[in-house]
Order: sequence, then structure tokens, then C-alpha cells
Amino acid sequence: MSLELYGVADIFGEDVFNDTVMQERLPKKIYKNLKETIEERKELDPETADVIAHEMKEWAIGKGATHYTHWFQPLNGVTAEKHDSFISAPLPNGKVLMSFSGKELIKGEPDASAFPSGGLRTTFEARGYTAWDCTSPAFVRHDAGGSTLCIPTAFCSYTGEALDQKTPLLRSMEAISTQALRLLRLFGNTASKRVTPSVGIEQEYFLIDAEKFKQRKDLIYTGRTLFGAMPPKGQELDDHYFGTIPQRAASFMKEVNGELWRMGVPAKTQHNEVAPAQHELVPIYAEANIAVDHNHLIMQTLERIAYRHGMKCLFHEKPFAGVNGSGKHNNWSLMTDDGINILEPGKTPHENTQFLLILTCIIKAVNRHADLLRESAAVTGNDHRLGANEAPPAIISIFLGDQLEDVLEQLIRTGEATRSLKGGRLLTGVRTLPTLAKDATDRNRTSPFAFTGNKFEFRMVGSSDSAAGANIVLNTIVAEAFCEACDVLERADDVSQAVNGLLREYAAENRRIIFNGDGYSEEWTREAERRALPNVRSMVEAIPAIISDAAVVLFEKFHVFTRNELESRAEVQYDAYAKAINIEARTMINMACKQIIPAVIHYTKTLADSVLVVKTTGADCSVQAALLNEVSALLAEAKTALDALKAVTEQALIEAEGAVRAKYYHSHVFPAMAALRAPIDKLEMLVDKQIWPMPSYEDLIFEV
Repeated sequence: MSLELYGVADIFGEDVFNDTVMQERLPKKIYKNLKETIEERKELDPETADVIAHEMKEWAIGKGATHYTHWFQPLNGVTAEKHDSFISAPLPNGKVLMSFSGKELIKGEPDASAFPSGGLRTTFEARGYTAWDCTSPAFVRHDAGGSTLCIPTAFCSYTGEALDQKTPLLRSMEAISTQALRLLRLFGNTASKRVTPSVGIEQEYFLIDAEKFKQRKDLIYTGRTLFGAMPPKGQELDDHYFGTIPQRAASFMKEVNGELWRMGVPAKTQHNEVAPAQHELVPIYAEANIAVDHNHLIMQTLERIAYRHGMKCLFHEKPFAGVNGSGKHNNWSLMTDDGINILEPGKTPHENTQFLLILTCIIKAVNRHADLLRESAAVTGNDHRLGANEAPPAIISIFLGDQLEDVLEQLIRTGEATRSLKGGRLLTGVRTLPTLAKDATDRNRTSPFAFTGNKFEFRMVGSSDSAAGANIVLNTIVAEAFCEACDVLERADDVSQAVNGLLREYAAENRRIIFNGDGYSEEWTREAERRALPNVRSMVEAIPAIISDAAVVLFEKFHVFTRNELESRAEVQYDAYAKAINIEARTMINMACKQIIPAVIHYTKTLADSVLVVKTTGADCSVQAALLNEVSALLAEAKTALDALKAVTEQALIEAEGAVRAKYYHSHVFPAMAALRAPIDKLEMLVDKQIWPMPSYEDLIFEV
């Protein structure tokens, strides 16, 4: 069904086993049981599962599906799937039986040994289980391999520990729902039955030509350019941001939208981002676990459609030095099952006591657990991006805006708030243009955690990373703050008076985390140090937060992680960092030895021959000689740096595994890589382009 012939409404969700399909295909009793399972978060009984599985199979086969897969999110940052056909057994007549049971729907058994587990599993203990997350709809995906029924699932070990991102995310959603309902009951809300984190994830990415991608070993192996001199023009003219979308990219986006809409992903906004060849795609909000599933689908679809268009989609946080990198902004709010956004301040937030308590609880949570929030955005590529005048600094702070900051200051000074700043009107000075309503507060894109109307925008998450980690932390730390507030209020003789006391206490004790100014400025770095706010600049420095005593107590209290699960995740992250830097270092060595240095030597020979030829004519050869000397000096510098990088890379493999090895890569190998890059990037500006062995930045980011 093409977009030219049918509208978006006609195709949206056509490949999703959604509520409409279930109502049409399932018996009323079965449909009712499934809805109760989803809404009440209870276990699905086998009889119901069998009927659902049969109807899901029939529906999927009608969509052309030949296989099904349990689609899950192991600890490697991407998704995984094992495909099984619907073929059950040959029949006596030579045909074959197609079947799909409730048992197969609910539980799968993939090999767990090869996935990162941080010690939860060993190679000889291979069994793992996938379990259907019935709150996230199944869908059919169409690609070069045919059509496949994809069933979103959790993934756990034989002993029950979570080996994935979805399981703890679902646990954290239950935790915050329980505590938020306690709080709402104190304010007289007896109707709402569930509170769900509502999340919108903005995805940034780069598009480059696939043929040029294939000529860059660094992009192939690491996802980023390890060498590369800046072109004469970058992003300084601000002519790419929100500019007219290039036609090749527009054609790609059109197909991406169609694919996503069919799979029920509500792709909404698309535009050019700041850097050349950089773009962004934004869906409409969904429940947190569905939003994370949708984000994975978005990334996979972007990659798949880019391939069809002869392009490569890059998700690395910093694929090109010197221009903006990519992130994914995690917009987070809290919605009741009956449609109330409890982060909606209203027109007079100083009078909205429930909102103010929720707000100050969140401020308290972020201040107390800033280290955990920073760790939730810790991925190797993000070390290149955070704090680089394009992304939030590595310092966690909260932007509230003038209106809410003023309300909190009133609470701190007097114990009550009596006014809210008004927005007013914005006059354009043009009669034919409308007078615009002016918000009471501007936006701040330099803040890592900004309140934006009725939600918080966490801007730190890396573009290649799963957003599950950030939402797990947000849900859990806020659940803790709600819990502590409710513990006080439920024992209070006068709840109203107790609420006022908590508002003043929380605002005063956590005001250091609030900052409305320029997060990119050096002044803020110094001010944050004065406020004793942590400035965690690298992934290696961030990881210990998840195995601190405070973190273990927090996550175990709300049944989100066990100590073993936390320790395993720390090991997985240390290992991932060490392996990523090792691959980058070895790739640099490979490229320098096999491509760049031979090309430079060839160029120096050309220069030397030129000097000799000019000398024989009696003409001045000083320019050629000077260039030869400059290139030769940089070549010598590169060779020295290359030898140093080889030495530290070999030493890194001798270091003890885990934190020790990761820290060695950070403190020794990473600086050695920068030392090798510096002279080679200078050489790229001197060596004949016809001799340079790989496409330049200008070839990569200006030709899509």
C-alpha cells in the first residue's frame, strides 16, 4: 500500500497486532482476559495464550510472515532476535502443518552464553529465557529476508536475573506507579489506577554515502572517523539547521516514515540538525517501555532504509570531529491511566500544591542521585560529545525557568508561594501577523535536565545508546522521593501543613541543582564546583555510581535490580569501554600502517623527485624543499606516535580485566590515539588529495 494512493491514517498500524486487530480476531472472553492482563499487570493464563497465539499466527501469515521471533534487548546496546518458522510437522499428504502455540508465544529459549552478562552467566551455562511483554504490541516487519512476526520480549537468565534492558525498565515502571498513586491518594485522587512514565525520544543521526563509507575503515569498525581534517566550511554559517531537507535525504525520510507508520511507530517530526549531513526524527509520546521499543525500531528502520538508498546511517555520538555530535533527548512525564499529566503545572503553579510537591520530589531525586543519572548516559561515544558546546555539560543540573524558580524561591524565603509570573503577549510589529502568546519561561537547550512545560527533557543520552537506562534511573529515583514524601505525609496529623513543610524543606535543601543559565560557559563549570556538583567527564568515571552502596539500597528497595544485577552491569560497561577503545586503537594502527604512512611516503618521494628536477634546471626549489621538510617532520612525528600507541595498546591487554583495564585504556590508550591523530590530520592538509587513501570530511558530509 503506497503513501501516494493512501493516507497516513489508512496505513498506520496496519502491520501491528494492536487493539483493533485483537477486538476483531479474539473471542470476547479472551480479549477481556488479555486487556485485564495488560491493565492490571498480571500473568497471562495458558488457555488465553493459546488462543491469542493462534490468531496472531493467522494474522501474521496473512501479512506474508513465514517466521516469528522473540525480539529482545540484551546488554550489548542493540536488539537481538532468533527466527523460527511456523512450520510444525510434515503431514502424511506431503504438506506441512503451520502452528504457533501459547507456550511459544509466552516463552522462548535463546542461547544466553554469547550475550554480555557481567558474570551472571558463563559460556558453558547457555540457557536463557525470553518472556512476552504483552504491554508492547507484536508487529510484522518486512525486509529483504521476508516478513517476520516480531514479539517484544524480556530476557532473563536460567536463574532469573535480568539479562536485558526491558525487564528492569518494567520493574521501575511498576515502582513509580505504586509510589505515585500513594501520593495522588493523599490529594484525594481515588479514580486513577495506574501512573505511567510517558516518554518521547528524539533521535539524531548522520547520513553519508555508502560507497564513501566503505572506503573508511574507521567508520566500518568503530562508527566514527578516527582521522580527518576539517573542511573549509563546517556548520559555522548555521545554514543546515532546519534548512530545506536535501532531496536524497527527503526521499529516504519518506520511505522511513511509511515503514514506521505501518509498524505503529508514530513518527511525527523530521528536520536537518546543526551539522552538515545530520538529521533528527521525533515520534509522539508513548508509555516508557513502548517508547524504548519504538526507538529501537526507528534506529533499525533508519539503517535498513539508508541501505536501500545507497547511504549509511551513523548513530555514533561523534562521528566527525569539529562538528556537532548526536544524542537522543529523552522527554519524560507522568500520566495516569485516566489521562492526567501530573507534571502539568497549570496557569497558576503557585496554587497547585500537588504539582509543587511532585516537582520538588523530582528536584530532590535528581540532586541526590545526579551520579546515577549521569551514569545512565554513559556510553563510550558520549565522552566525545558531552560538554562540547553542542550538548549538555557532564554536570547534572535542572533548568526550571523563571516562573517555577521564582515560586520555589518564595517557598524557601517565606514558606509559601503567593504568585506566579505571567507570560504576557509578544508583539511582532507587523499588522498582518498575529499577536503571539508569550510563555512565562524561555527554553534552555544547554541544560541536561530541563523542565519544558509539562515534562522534563533529559538531553544527555547518546544517540547510539538505549534510552532504557535513563528511564530506569529516572523512574526509580523519583519513586524513592515519592515514597519518602508519602511516608511523612501518611503519618501526619495535618497533611496540608506537612506538605507545606516538605515543599520548603525540599526546595531549600536541593536548590544547588537548579541552574537556569548557560550550561556551556566556563563560569558554570566554576560555579558547579563551588556548589559541589559532580563533573563526571568520562564513562569510566561514571560507572562506579551503579554499584555504590546507595545505589544498591535504592534499586533493591524498589525491586528494580539486585546487587548481582548491578555488579554485572558495571562489569559489562567496563568491558564494553575497554573493547571499544581497543578496537579504535587497533583500527588507527591498521590505517596508519597500511594506508596513511605508505601514502605519505609516496608523496614525499614525489616531492623529493620534484626538488631534484628543479635543481637540475637551476631554478629555485625552496618551496618544494620546505614542503618536503614539513611533510617529513610530520611523518616522523606520526611514526613516533604510532609506536607509542602500539606499545600502550599491547600493554592494555596485560592489565587486569574489568575496571583496571578500562581505566588504563582511558588514561593511556585514548591520549595516545589523540597524539597519533594530530600529525596525520595536519598531513591530510598537505598531501595531494589524489594520493590521500580515503575520502575526506568534505567528501563525507557535503555529498548527500
